[in-house]
Amino acid sequence: MIRDVNQIPDKTASGPFYLEALNPEQREAVVSLDGPVLVLAGAGTGKTRALTTRLAHLLATGRARPWEILAVTFTNKAAREMKLRIGALIGEAVEGMQWLGTFHAICVKILRRHAELVGLKPDFTILDTDDQIRLLKQLIKARNLDEKRWPARRLAGCIDNWKNRGLTPDKLKPEDAESFANGLGAQLYAEYQARLKTLNAVDFGDLLLECLRLFQNNPDVLESYQLRFAYMLVDEYQDTNVAQYLWLRLLAQRHKNVCCVGDDDQSIYGWRGAEVSNILRFETDFPGAKIIRLERNYRSTGHILAAASHLISHNDDRLGKTLHTMDEDGDKVVLKSVWDGEEEARGIADEIEALQQGGHSLNEIAILVRASFQMREFEERFLMRGLDYRVIGGPRFYERMEIRDAVAYLQLAANPDNDIKLERIINTPRRGIGAASVQLLARTARAQGVSMMNAARQLAGTDEIRGRARSSVRELVMNFDRWRGMIETTAHTKLAEIILDESGYTAMWQADKSAAAPGRLENLKELINAMGEFENLAEFLEHVALVMDTETNEQTDKINLMTMHAAKGLEFDTVFLPGWEEGLFPHQRALDETGKAGLEEERRLAYVCLTRAKKRAAVYYTANRRIHGLWQTALPSRFVSELPDDHVISDAGQGQAENYGVSRFDTAQFAAPKSFGHQKAKIIRTSYETAKKASDFQNGERVFHMKFGYGLIEAVEGNRLTIQFDTSGRKRVLDNYVERHP
Repeated sequence: MIRDVNQIPDKTASGPFYLEALNPEQREAVVSLDGPVLVLAGAGTGKTRALTTRLAHLLATGRARPWEILAVTFTNKAAREMKLRIGALIGEAVEGMQWLGTFHAICVKILRRHAELVGLKPDFTILDTDDQIRLLKQLIKARNLDEKRWPARRLAGCIDNWKNRGLTPDKLKPEDAESFANGLGAQLYAEYQARLKTLNAVDFGDLLLECLRLFQNNPDVLESYQLRFAYMLVDEYQDTNVAQYLWLRLLAQRHKNVCCVGDDDQSIYGWRGAEVSNILRFETDFPGAKIIRLERNYRSTGHILAAASHLISHNDDRLGKTLHTMDEDGDKVVLKSVWDGEEEARGIADEIEALQQGGHSLNEIAILVRASFQMREFEERFLMRGLDYRVIGGPRFYERMEIRDAVAYLQLAANPDNDIKLERIINTPRRGIGAASVQLLARTARAQGVSMMNAARQLAGTDEIRGRARSSVRELVMNFDRWRGMIETTAHTKLAEIILDESGYTAMWQADKSAAAPGRLENLKELINAMGEFENLAEFLEHVALVMDTETNEQTDKINLMTMHAAKGLEFDTVFLPGWEEGLFPHQRALDETGKAGLEEERRLAYVCLTRAKKRAAVYYTANRRIHGLWQTALPSRFVSELPDDHVISDAGQGQAENYGVSRFDTAQFAAPKSFGHQKAKIIRTSYETAKKASDFQNGERVFHMKFGYGLIEAVEGNRLTIQFDTSGRKRVLDNYVERHP
């Protein structure tokens, strides 16, 4: 029975101790418990503290019991941190918060309780991307489609997009279906969903979609959860997609005690379905909602905040807030123009070495790039200099081949109906089961409407599969039957060792003489160690499906190299932002595909990157950029011109700070010249439109370029020249990087 949400126990006049450390806005976000509340939390404003304290306050005041609170996060790491913080405030009560977790984790819990209502069994499998692609390839092949023209990965992207929008196959519009295989997209989507049901499986998109369908088709089930959740808290609300939004709206209709925390200026995941409009229309969705703005920043210095705030003010679609700090102004944001990517990497490496010699920790330095191809020159430069670095968002432990194979064995032991996993390992290690035998198993399974494991069990006793293949199939079926029977009686870590040994998988890598084999064996040992942290096999397999945190060694002092998107939620003393050039940032694809909305999301990304910096931020842009092996002349990003003059300082090129005898980051002591002559890229602080002014050069003129040499102008478009160079071929360059040659 839910307690009266209006009953609050007596407390002292000064309030609970955990409110004392909060500023007035944070305190208001904590104590405003009745009705809908939107907390607009700017970067570095202590929103996690406010959110976790609000949860602790609900429990400490008796407003709700732990199991009556739904608290949704976007990452498992955030959920773990929230539990730790609440536990530190109020003790063991947090252990009863069974509904604190990610959207996916909570939906898994709900679906396992009501699996039959959506056509599943409670032990359904969660497919990863690799398995999804394998299944879609089968369906595309069955339709006799050209997989090169209509790749499975593209269809997977379409389906994921549809599911993010809450669309089942029957709800697709004709224009949606036309996006793949000339209108076959909807039919393939329906066939894919039917196949998932046969496999007793779901993909990540289904976790929300099936849960949403469960609520919509079963009002009694929905009502039971609406009654259960007296209070709801949602973190990172600006990142919700349509399906998540609809799911939350359904659950919040009963008590309406929903608190959403987010920042419309940090909505940067539109490419994976996030809808910034969800947070912008909160007041419309929940009439009478209270809006609380957290604007006091505890992370960055004054100049960094002012630069970021001025930049984001150019966006139209925002609720609006202005960050401020009680700390000093600090260093201004540094703008640096360099010749090309090589000079950019060299210059940043120089800066880092100088900082390191001054006692700066490498762990507190980050380089944030817009596109992953930008990393190569930095990695090469760091290797040459002997600078340690880590790539955040790189290959993850559970994505390695040997780990995927081992987990496939375990998943198949837990769910023998998982055809995708069976196909992955059926001949790994080699057992003489060729492609023809696998195709026969698949055809038989489809014809009889059973799993491939059941088909294998039938065919193992006939002559349809012959020779070694038949005996291997029979042995494999017997092994999996035996392993499945051991799940309840054998420790899951021991069972994993048995499966890897008896299957021959461990022996395969022991016999492998390649340089990678020892490392793969060590990874398999680490997998067994990791399993020991879980109660049983099912819990571990669910963890593998849901948790994809990057494995890093935080004890080692290393430079952090990552994409801009991977930097969300992180902070560093010093941040380098290379590649602020039109077409790269803002990215041309974002501009082409979504126009103004894409531009505004790119600007939000710039805002997020600037606010990762606590003490120093440096923006770099080049005059030339090699992209996919081709040299391109670059225009400074329009975001450069949107940075306020009062809070930035321009450093015209490599070597200027040394000439003044000061540290490059000691920006208060010098002001570098605005120009460096035609031999170096000029500091261009004009707008993007101004930079496109007409050129004084004419067709047929002979010119000289510092990088490409001598050439003849073939075409003039604005200030862009098409030049046939004597030794470098045809290039498009800006006119202020060439000079006339008699």
